[in-house]
Amino acid sequence: MNKCVNTCISTSMTHEQWHAARRILCIRLDYLGDVLMSTPAMRALKHTLPDSRLTLLSSPGGVAAARFIPEVDEVISYTAPWMKSSAPQSARVDMNMIAELARHRFDAAVIFTVYSQNPLPAALLCHLAGIPLRLAHCRENPYRLLSDWVPDTEPHTGLRHEVQRQLDLVASVGMHTEDQSLSFRVPSADIAWAWERLRTLGVDSAHPWILLHPGASAPSRRYPARHWTDVARLLATQLDCPLVFSGNEDEVALVEHVRDGAPQTHSLAGQLDLGKLAAVISLAPLLISNNTGPAHIAAAVGTPLVDLYALTNPQHTPWQVPNRVLFHDVPCRFCYKSACPQGHHHCLELVEPQRVVSAAVALLNETTAGLIATLQRARHDAIHPLPPC
Repeated sequence: MNKCVNTCISTSMTHEQWHAARRILCIRLDYLGDVLMSTPAMRALKHTLPDSRLTLLSSPGGVAAARFIPEVDEVISYTAPWMKSSAPQSARVDMNMIAELARHRFDAAVIFTVYSQNPLPAALLCHLAGIPLRLAHCRENPYRLLSDWVPDTEPHTGLRHEVQRQLDLVASVGMHTEDQSLSFRVPSADIAWAWERLRTLGVDSAHPWILLHPGASAPSRRYPARHWTDVARLLATQLDCPLVFSGNEDEVALVEHVRDGAPQTHSLAGQLDLGKLAAVISLAPLLISNNTGPAHIAAAVGTPLVDLYALTNPQHTPWQVPNRVLFHDVPCRFCYKSACPQGHHHCLELVEPQRVVSAAVALLNETTAGLIATLQRARHDAIHPLPPC
């Protein structure tokens, strides 16, 4: 009985301290998609603490998303030396980053991680920077590195979606929101640009068209290029609708290779910054994509999605959006590797192109009618914006 009372009193005191916080550091050191999947938890912080200011500490790729996330007030870019995506660096404690964090005089820090990551290096930075409240999931006892420790039981006692994992983390200190959608605000100027660019390509917004994104940062998450080519040819044959490809500058050659021989295809690869990419995704009746950043943008802006889902991680499926998740089950599932450790890539290699096309057709049939009307209204609003109040 005393133990229960003490725990309740401790929790109440912790919640009171967190509710007094105003300058909050949100740490998510991964990629664009990981940052987006943390935005509902950031919204929970903002909704519970409306006078707070949130600063996002993230990789350069993660920081790029911040200007589209209304919950984020400020950013700090940091290539953390312990992250697997970082180039080898000195193992010394980063005194410059500690000084930068100390300068901001944060009241609290929330460290967002997947369960395969260790939060303690980031916790050490925050501890040395004098941030009094430090919250994270952690598998081992962090002692004083964390003021608020949520024992990490994944994957042994079950798995949660990445979004739910982070919502549960902030809920442990009394932060909640009813709106659990991903956050991404597409600028109206980018919407107008996308409408005009699609018009010049001959894409009629009154009829279905499909956006395809064949690239991904990790080789393990890339559907084979020859399969993408077959998908494009089959879609052109079965649907007779325009196909638009997206990609960054490094993916132009891939897109041109995939498009070769497929009719009615257009490429925006190499032409899109993040805002324009999000605008095109938001206008698309359907996106077919590898499980990478654009897939999570689609979830944030409500675009139906066929997700070619490499079985590297079970927790990153599309969140709150009409979708089809396609993969071939394999014994080596959930490897958490950037390159297939078995060398066969069967979780995507064995997904037949006709299966992708069938999923796309079914999802279009379910969603297109209402979506086209919505897109037409969005186009009118982009081209004829309301006058200022």
